[in-house]
Amino acid sequence: MSVKSLKQYLEYLKFSGIQDIFVLKNEQGGKQVEVDPGQREQIRKENAEILAKRSMEISQCTNCELCAGRIKLVYGQGNPDAKMMLIGEGPGAEENKTGQVFVGRAGQLLTKMLKAINLEREEVYIANIVKCRPPGNRDPKPQERQACMPYLLEQIDIIKPQIILLLGKVASNTILNNQISLGRMREQTFTFRDIPTYVSYHPSALLRNPNWKRPAWEDLKKVRDHYFALPPKQ
Repeated sequence: MSVKSLKQYLEYLKFSGIQDIFVLKNEQGGKQVEVDPGQREQIRKENAEILAKRSMEISQCTNCELCAGRIKLVYGQGNPDAKMMLIGEGPGAEENKTGQVFVGRAGQLLTKMLKAINLEREEVYIANIVKCRPPGNRDPKPQERQACMPYLLEQIDIIKPQIILLLGKVASNTILNNQISLGRMREQTFTFRDIPTYVSYHPSALLRNPNWKRPAWEDLKKVRDHYFALPPKQ
């Protein structure tokens, strides 16, 4: 394990309260080198332009009642050519003010969670199932989720992630079109649009109940192992 990896792991232990020390093995020897870096950089630039254009085009969307409380639309952020995409529920108060995804306390925790598995936020792409804040942070209504779903599916089709991590029950039930409990979903690996898809706790839930951080870490380890075994994007 590199010094950076060790620091990131110890940082995870600090925020989670875990007392036991686990030895992590990086059998892949770090991040894989992309095939034809020049071509991948061109794809990244093109995807970034497309995503930025779409964000502007839907910034005044009125397809559901969530637009009434919108200060700024929260489209999504991250690597436009990411191998992994994270999908949460919806923007909170800070996100509504800034237009940035996962920037509040839950976002800070998510950043630490990613660092714990040797990833930076800039390496993944993060979005929500709805792009505007539900009043009082309530769950998005079915019609609100349905209204926003085409935007999310479009993002997935543009980025073409090789793995998806769903954060929380609402996002998971919506994307996977089921009513299964979070506990049962966490035990399985799903496929969404032919993409391997994992389920874990939403960071805000971990803030409310720190006891869930330990099982969340088990989820993250599965995601980490899958991620670093992925082949380069073609």
